[in-house]
Amino acid sequence: MVVATTECLWCRGDGSGNGGGSDSCDSGGNGRVVMVSIEAVTVVAAIVVVEMVENSNGREKQNPDHRRNWVHGKFIVEASVQSGHRTFTLVRESTVSDPAKAKLIDSFKNSGVTLLHGDLNDHESLVKAIKKVDVVISTVAQMQLLDQVKIIAAIKEVGNIKRFFPSEFSNDVDRVNGVEPAKTAFAMRAQIRRAIEAEGIPHTYVCSNCFAGYKLPTLAQEGLSAPPRDKAIIPGDGNPKAVFNEEHDIGTYTIKAVDDPRTLNKILYIKPPMKIYSFNELVSLWEKKIGKTLERIYVPEDQILKRIEESPDINYSVFVLAINHSVFVKGDQTKFEIEPSFGVEASELYPDVKYTTVEEYLDQFV
Repeated sequence: MVVATTECLWCRGDGSGNGGGSDSCDSGGNGRVVMVSIEAVTVVAAIVVVEMVENSNGREKQNPDHRRNWVHGKFIVEASVQSGHRTFTLVRESTVSDPAKAKLIDSFKNSGVTLLHGDLNDHESLVKAIKKVDVVISTVAQMQLLDQVKIIAAIKEVGNIKRFFPSEFSNDVDRVNGVEPAKTAFAMRAQIRRAIEAEGIPHTYVCSNCFAGYKLPTLAQEGLSAPPRDKAIIPGDGNPKAVFNEEHDIGTYTIKAVDDPRTLNKILYIKPPMKIYSFNELVSLWEKKIGKTLERIYVPEDQILKRIEESPDINYSVFVLAINHSVFVKGDQTKFEIEPSFGVEASELYPDVKYTTVEEYLDQFV
């Protein structure tokens, strides 16, 4: 059985395409847990924990886009159900009674998902849930990344988990050149990796790079709600390549990996060839689709770093700048070769999956 957690990450974007995709998160928002279980080689059950984090006043923490609170776990749950796996959701009781979450919860129940009540901060509820599963998939929020040690402790106590997927779905945090505030987010994920490995827990780290839904709708242009028609602001020289994964594809590949021995104790990189573009190539593709040449404005790395350093506080925009620096200036998603000793590539493992290409994704905006 598999357990997964879903999150509200600023890195998941704000619907404007400016979020860090799945590269990292600056949120502080709400979180959920998705649990999937494999009871036999061909039978998988999943638990999704849709726990909402509250602040000291009992109110949900605010974030730029409420939709991000559940979007990633939603796709994992859907992929689990569509794969024929028995699926559960672990939900706070307050979440079930919240009208804002009703549509999501109802969609889970209508698809055959079983709801369980629990809380990341309630060890006994985690243990009780994890006893029902074989695999745990976590997608908790940035503010909860280090709280995954609680999931690790529950997994260790139960002793039956065949695979743990911690909250990654970003760059490979062991192979990045991040600057603050992204650097801290990457370091937290790396810290959880080391904790998992120290406990000897079977695991898979999913590196899904950028979420297409938070980059491509605006071509990662700040302040826009649609792809540009006149000019494009390009970080650096625009040549490092990045990876843009459609969210359904991320869910599909993740669930494919839950009982695959080839992904055990490995990094699963989701890097299909038709999803890999440099910023310059992305703009050229868009120009071809709209039949118009855009003005290209290149922002040197030193200007990007200066803007980050001189920002009076760490807000969403600053975090996005730091993520974009890692992705589009340093090329952290594609600068290394995947070695069999540490990783595998999803589209090579599962050539039967028909994924959405970047070109196909952009068609909806023409």
